[in-house]
Amino acid sequence: MTTQTPIDTFKRSLASATKAISGEPDLEVSFGGDVAGIVREQVMLPSLPPHPKPEVIAKARGEADQLALRLALHDKDTHSANQPSAGPARAIFEALENARVDTLGGLHLEGVRDNLDAALNARALRRNFDKTDLPKDDSTMAEAMGLFAREAMTGRPLPESCDGIMSVWRDTLVEVGGDKFKKLLETIGDQDAFGRQVKDLLRDFELGDDMSDPSEEEDQDGESSENEQEQQDQQDEQQSDDQPGQTEVSEADAQEDDSAEPQDMVDADEIDGESDADDQQPNNNPNQAPIPNAPPAYQIYTTTHDEVIKAEELCEIEELDRLRGYLDGHMAGLSAVIARLANRLQRRLLAQQQRSWTFDLEEGQLDTARLTRVVIDPMSALTFKEEKETDFRDTVVTILIDNSGSMRGRPIMVAAVCADIMARTLERCGVKAEILGFTTKAWKGGRSFQDWLAAGKPQKPGRLNDLRHIVYKAADMPWRRAKRNLGLMMREGLLKENIDGEALEWAYRRLMARPEQRRIMMVISDGAPVDDATQSQNRTGLLEGHLRMVIDKIENRSDVELVAIGIGHDVTRWYKRAVTIMDVEQLGGAMTEKLAELFDSK
Repeated sequence: MTTQTPIDTFKRSLASATKAISGEPDLEVSFGGDVAGIVREQVMLPSLPPHPKPEVIAKARGEADQLALRLALHDKDTHSANQPSAGPARAIFEALENARVDTLGGLHLEGVRDNLDAALNARALRRNFDKTDLPKDDSTMAEAMGLFAREAMTGRPLPESCDGIMSVWRDTLVEVGGDKFKKLLETIGDQDAFGRQVKDLLRDFELGDDMSDPSEEEDQDGESSENEQEQQDQQDEQQSDDQPGQTEVSEADAQEDDSAEPQDMVDADEIDGESDADDQQPNNNPNQAPIPNAPPAYQIYTTTHDEVIKAEELCEIEELDRLRGYLDGHMAGLSAVIARLANRLQRRLLAQQQRSWTFDLEEGQLDTARLTRVVIDPMSALTFKEEKETDFRDTVVTILIDNSGSMRGRPIMVAAVCADIMARTLERCGVKAEILGFTTKAWKGGRSFQDWLAAGKPQKPGRLNDLRHIVYKAADMPWRRAKRNLGLMMREGLLKENIDGEALEWAYRRLMARPEQRRIMMVISDGAPVDDATQSQNRTGLLEGHLRMVIDKIENRSDVELVAIGIGHDVTRWYKRAVTIMDVEQLGGAMTEKLAELFDSK
């Protein structure tokens, strides 16, 4: 029986409180990474050290409460209906909505109110709101108005960490806004009425131009070309919002995705810390280059921060052993089921490679069955035999696993165990097997995104996140040496976003470098390509279009046999040879059957 540590107990309690406040008992809450947010309908909270300090505990509680309140008290459709189209007004509108949700959530729950203050204090310190030399411009205006509204509605003073930014803006906010900030409290329980009141407040700050109604503009503007362009832009934005897996980040770390301008979606210091001067790219963007063999439409802003790394280099050996034990402990029952399926596969494979011999040769392996001839007649010559070579053994299989955030929990556990057992089974049959994973190094962009911001945000930058491609088991590595590496998939903070097209191309290049004549690639994924930073700054469908191109190249213009298994997601629209399973428990059977089909076909 696994012993619960104090930090495990705290995580379980925090997850339960988050579910209770959100009103969603089936909500999935996990811990990983550095940023709190809602990722593909899952609440993700930052990783916690084994012995966190009190301020870290308070911050974690506050961020969890913020996200839970957002789920309980915020309606996206109402928000979108009132939200200004762009510019500072849009950022201010979002900041005031965050203040409304926090205030409403803390009105009757003193503990929640204290937790939210702790999260605000941590964010203010991280963003240097205690400094008095902050610029008085659009970059700080939204923050200041959100803080001022929060103070006015709650009647509680802001943390001292906010003194700097408020000393810059307080006089202006009092002079222009007056008592309107306090009157926001009157409509705090009605999101639609609150939104209209905020828009009235924005007009006092001469920000009404950003709130024009597109339908009114269409009536006033007689140029149909401009109207068509506007409608197309709105359609593209809606399609982008509908992409699966969009990330919603808590106020403690960043604005919600759909709240910011396309060019100002995420602040650089909210992603991966301050960018290094040596890593920043100049405005002419010399690192921007198309991926090999890709159409010009797909571009990569920079590959400087991408990495291909072995699993053992991402984690200490002791930690890998612990994670592997955790994986084995949670999957004991399923492992037995998958092992039986794998044994069935092994019998089918071995049946195809029965030994065949050529006898009565002058050299080769001594035919011991015919030694009696020599005993009877010492003058007779020794006979030798030789085993015939079969094409079956000259095969390599790559198992490529989606390591994105939506795989967190049982899907990634099952995928790790299935890949582990399949690799062991193939090894027994003399077939080389490789296990790879793909994700990104950061949520919502990383250093690549920071470089793009520093370069002045050039248009259509292409892929804007840092790739992380992981080698769990190389084809030539024995299974016994790679066993512990699969535990890495259980590590909190590893699973982030997924850029499938480049991952497939990377795995394909590795396969093509192998000496085996037959090459098989099996892809396990649970969704479409998703990277918020890339999708927000490029045309709709960039990542999916590139994935289709890579699949077409592999399936139709190479000897690699490609098969895909979709977990709860239809992958048959991309791959010719594919299967979709709705229950992750079916993964072992699907992998077994697909591999058997491939070998039977030969």
